[in-house]
Amino acid sequence: MNVIHRAAAGFIVLLFCASAAGAQSPPVKSDQDILIELEHNWDAAFHRHDQAFIDRILAEEFVATYDNGVRGDRSLELRLALIEENVESSTMDEFIIKEYGNTAVVWFTLHLVGPVNGQRVQNDYRFTDVFVLRDGRWQCVSTQSTRVTASASVGP
Repeated sequence: MNVIHRAAAGFIVLLFCASAAGAQSPPVKSDQDILIELEHNWDAAFHRHDQAFIDRILAEEFVATYDNGVRGDRSLELRLALIEENVESSTMDEFIIKEYGNTAVVWFTLHLVGPVNGQRVQNDYRFTDVFVLRDGRWQCVSTQSTRVTASASVGP
């Protein structure tokens, strides 16, 4: 009986150690959390002119459609990261994320505040970004932005 008690006690200790080790590991981020964080980091990289970060998240075949209708590629997006802006603050909200296998579509609103002609203004943009999961990391293959105007409404 002594051997059985010792084996049972050893098994209980192993279970306790395994559950304690599991409780100490950091929580696993969902794809949605990763994509939202990626969007925030991309925005911050633009403001600090971090081409290296932006270079890592853009796919080779990246295509952008900007709010003025102009299309751009990866090289244009990287050049735009170097342009000096008059942005006092940048916030993002209204995230919607849908996943389709190894592809994800991210919709969000970007609010930029800064001086224009001596006046402090806020410009709002709606973005649609398409990401593909490659080699364990998300890469953006397409982005489209639309400037939101005060007169924007739904319906006729």
